[in-house]
Amino acid sequence: MTQKQLKLGAFFSSGHPAGWRLPEAFPETDMSFPNYMHMAQTAERGKLDCIFFQDTVGVVGGVKENATPTKCRIVWPEPATLIAALAAVTKNIGLVSTATTTYSEPYTIARRFGSVDCISNGRAGWNVVTSQVELEAMNFGQDSHMEHGARYEKAEEFVDICFGLWDSFEDGAFLRNKETGIFYDPSLAHELNHEGKYFKVKGPLNLPRTPQGRPVIAQAGSSEVGIRFAARCADMIFTAQSTIPEGQAFYKKVKEQVASFGRNPDHVKIMPGLMPILGATREEAQETYDKLVSMTLDEVSIRSLNHYSGGLDLTQLDPDIPLPDLPPANTAKARQDLIVAKARAENLTIRQTAQYVAVAQGHHTVVGSASDVADLMQAWLEAGACDGFMLMSPFYPVPLERIVDHLVPELQRRGIFRTEYEGTTLRDSLGIPVPENRYTAMAKAKAS
Repeated sequence: MTQKQLKLGAFFSSGHPAGWRLPEAFPETDMSFPNYMHMAQTAERGKLDCIFFQDTVGVVGGVKENATPTKCRIVWPEPATLIAALAAVTKNIGLVSTATTTYSEPYTIARRFGSVDCISNGRAGWNVVTSQVELEAMNFGQDSHMEHGARYEKAEEFVDICFGLWDSFEDGAFLRNKETGIFYDPSLAHELNHEGKYFKVKGPLNLPRTPQGRPVIAQAGSSEVGIRFAARCADMIFTAQSTIPEGQAFYKKVKEQVASFGRNPDHVKIMPGLMPILGATREEAQETYDKLVSMTLDEVSIRSLNHYSGGLDLTQLDPDIPLPDLPPANTAKARQDLIVAKARAENLTIRQTAQYVAVAQGHHTVVGSASDVADLMQAWLEAGACDGFMLMSPFYPVPLERIVDHLVPELQRRGIFRTEYEGTTLRDSLGIPVPENRYTAMAKAKAS
């Protein structure tokens, strides 16, 4: 039997809130294109499937009232713009950017990510989010988010429109025949003419069919409505579990829902977040972790936890009391449930819960040597708890370099990670087929 292979992404986020303070960290990474280029090329050298950029359309917590001036990385480039630039300095690695469906328009997003897919020769991915941070609403003329379920309802319509727009032109539509003067075949061009609850879009999209048919769709929702949305639309699911049983339960649930939508479960990759704190030895890795914890101010970590508190201001409470019951969240419902379950299981105080969240925003953290981390990753893969991992870094660029130089070779030695790319597109790397154009499929069905 062929050994199942891990799928790996490098997740670029704000990292650990104190990580930028370490001597080996580059705090200028937030806006330095040479640093982003170095990290993208490092990840590609390690044969990772993709690099994956988060995004929030606002400064969390603001810069005046309730601000946390010691918090790292409150500014960064718009990530779809960034991955377009990185396409020119990489060859094989997938390029995934976040964009919200709550405060965007389908035509704009379809054109943006379709363009990156063309520019990169088939390496673009769109991480679909419905916006978590309430402040984002205030940057788009609203006082608060629309209700959680309504945001996902809007997102489904949004993504359906994008799928339709990416099918505007069938393969071979653009003849560009100099002799006849015929540029395109009108029989292979299609208007969408969508009219729905949230959007009205005529089409067609002013792009040809992209190298991947459409960009790879990533999604990170783990609430009930988020899982349904991901099972229906996503190719890659970024999630957060901390134990193999949790991962197995989520994996089984999602794959069953994928199948219920008539999709092949093998074509949807489930990739939990993992923060490896690597060292040459366990002791060296633990020393790095302890430094990170000791340098994190309570103010910063508790404000980070506040993002999942359902509006309860935890900074006003004694940090050494147990984490109290939290009001229901209208933002990251599944992440709030995970954090509360962790706090209850381990009887954590507010301070301890905040320290846990600060490390990796509720994602699993493992401290040790490359062999220790590889043991954990192999155990999850073989237990059917994941298809791979989104690898997070507490700061940049050294942890990613350690992943590529030490962890990847260990995974390759075990035969659970590639030594060369399987093809040239992100779909090739993930083992996900190019979707057939809907109009082409309809014509075939009609003819048969």
